[in-house]
Amino acid sequence: MLEYNLPRYLPSAEELPDSDETPVDNELQELIPGLLKAILLILWSERMDWLFAIDMGIYYHPDKPPIVPDGFLSLGVERFYDEELRPSYVLWDENVVPIFVLEVVSQNYRKEYTTKLAEYEALGVLYYVIYSSRRRRKPHLEVHKLVNGKYELQEGNPVWLPEIGLGIGCERGNYCGVTREWMYWYDEQGERYLTPAEQIKQETQRAQQEAQRAQQEAQRAQQEAQRSQQEAQRAQQETQRAQQETQRAQQEAQRAEVAEQRVQQLTEQLKALGIDPDNLA
Repeated sequence: MLEYNLPRYLPSAEELPDSDETPVDNELQELIPGLLKAILLILWSERMDWLFAIDMGIYYHPDKPPIVPDGFLSLGVERFYDEELRPSYVLWDENVVPIFVLEVVSQNYRKEYTTKLAEYEALGVLYYVIYSSRRRRKPHLEVHKLVNGKYELQEGNPVWLPEIGLGIGCERGNYCGVTREWMYWYDEQGERYLTPAEQIKQETQRAQQEAQRAQQEAQRAQQEAQRSQQEAQRAQQETQRAQQETQRAQQEAQRAEVAEQRVQQLTEQLKALGIDPDNLA
């Protein structure tokens, strides 16, 4: 950890230069940390105790130039403290050393494996991560963890960072329309967290599937309604047939009653003539 021999009166972040005016050597130095930050903005959208900064100066002494990593993460700090956000990261104001620092090696080697490693080690940064896609015989990703004041290289890809609650690793994917190896955050089981574009695509597919299920349910409901309507029509037809049968039965009964009345009248007429209708033979 750096020993601060700070003067009595210290400038604020607003009074210090907010950049070292050094241009990035490669677009990846912006895109790779930008992707990591974009994923965090979704993962930790409800949290306000973290800061992931890109190409922001870290001031550890007012009379010395800042250290400007490609990206760094601090936990236990205010997400922002006014609408202007932070111009730089001033350790004597924040009182929190970044827990994670990222350097992306470009064509112009900037001593990421030597001088910068020693600087972050002295500063007390818990995790120093170096990414270089140009390496041939060594891993593209190196994760160094501070153990007893010295960095120890961690094995694996991804590497789990328990103090952060995330894993860091790299694999091929697509971001900003570019298919190549990118760095991502992972869960403890080694499953990669989705990028914002992937999450939108996933949500869109889920919404489409839900819409299809809803449409299928509506079609099934419509078919059930049609079947119910057909059943009701058949029931109505059966009722009508039953009514017609009842009417026919009533008509037959009426005809039988009329015939019986005629027989009775004829019997009485025969008797009036002295003829026994039972002995007509």
